[in-house]
Amino acid sequence: MIYPSSLLHRALQADAIFSGTGAVLMTLGAGELAPLLNLPEALLREAGIFLIAYSAFVGWLSTRSSFPKILVVAVVAGNAAWTLSSIALIFSGAVTPNVLGEIALAMQAVIVGILAELQFLGLRRSSGTVAA
Repeated sequence: MIYPSSLLHRALQADAIFSGTGAVLMTLGAGELAPLLNLPEALLREAGIFLIAYSAFVGWLSTRSSFPKILVVAVVAGNAAWTLSSIALIFSGAVTPNVLGEIALAMQAVIVGILAELQFLGLRRSSGTVAA
């Protein structure tokens, strides 16, 4: 168990807000976003549904005064994987986003990557072990 630093708390809160916003936009607006970005509606909606649970978890984690370190390690690793997967998706040929879709994918990948870095730095600044 660790005592999270204020940087870690803020980075987790920012992640919850960003992910929650994306969850709402992609889940409820997939039909409108798909033709605008030239991305599959199902991809957007399913990513949005995933982000509902993810943002709830990260939001909950950001309110804790202590928690197991492995939970933040999992969040950082997940954010790093999301970032790399988003960039790979642009170049994979699995989807053919238009320029606006490529910009949207790249921008959210950069934001998620920055959040992962801030969470990693916040984790390094967090206090050691909490007695159980």
